[in-house]
Amino acid sequence: MKTRCLIVDDEPLAIEVIETYLKNLSDIEIIGTCNNAVQAFEIVKKQNVDLIFLDIQMPQITGIDFIKALNNPPKVIFTTAYRDYAIDGFDLNVVDYLLKPISFDRFLKAIDKYYVATPANVVSPIPTSGEENKTEPYIFIKSDRKMIRVLLDDIYFIESLKDYVTIYKKDKKIITKNQITFFEQTLPSDKFLRIHRSFIVSISKIEAYTPSSIEILNKNLPIGRNYKNEVFKRLIV
Repeated sequence: MKTRCLIVDDEPLAIEVIETYLKNLSDIEIIGTCNNAVQAFEIVKKQNVDLIFLDIQMPQITGIDFIKALNNPPKVIFTTAYRDYAIDGFDLNVVDYLLKPISFDRFLKAIDKYYVATPANVVSPIPTSGEENKTEPYIFIKSDRKMIRVLLDDIYFIESLKDYVTIYKKDKKIITKNQITFFEQTLPSDKFLRIHRSFIVSISKIEAYTPSSIEILNKNLPIGRNYKNEVFKRLIV
């Protein structure tokens, strides 16, 4: 699945540079370019955008104010001629902060940071027509330098260990560099349940449970003290 990218800059030459760089990357699709934040807002409202290359100093609305105005902003890489906004970028949790003129090698480092920050993408495919065309929901997981497609229904539970997460399927496991909170926020809450600071389980795969643990794949996973109320509220019908 390609990363859907939007370029926002009031300088045509700056847009051209980013476009030229992006065309070297086969897994990124440029869905649009615009020269102000108002145009960008209309695009973000109507289309799925994964990544924005965003200038800061623009007429009408600055890039910083634009990001602050979005309830659920895409990933952002700031592109600017000014060093003074680095702290703002940090506060807004942007992927990277590129100073113009932007070299290709520095651009590639920013793209790599994006992939590290976004190792999994949830996909909810829309059928073209008819029930037979429906596709099961899946995620792409970045593991061992490739993106692996995993059906949500194949996930039994997820375990976190420091900066890595292990996804357990029935017959194998997949390790990816990420935080468990990413999966908690991304996976559908009606199908998955956080039971511990280190574990998320698929509700449909629970084999048994006690006041202190949940059994899945013949493993007893602990229920954290801070999660017990929510766990039993979901499990007891």
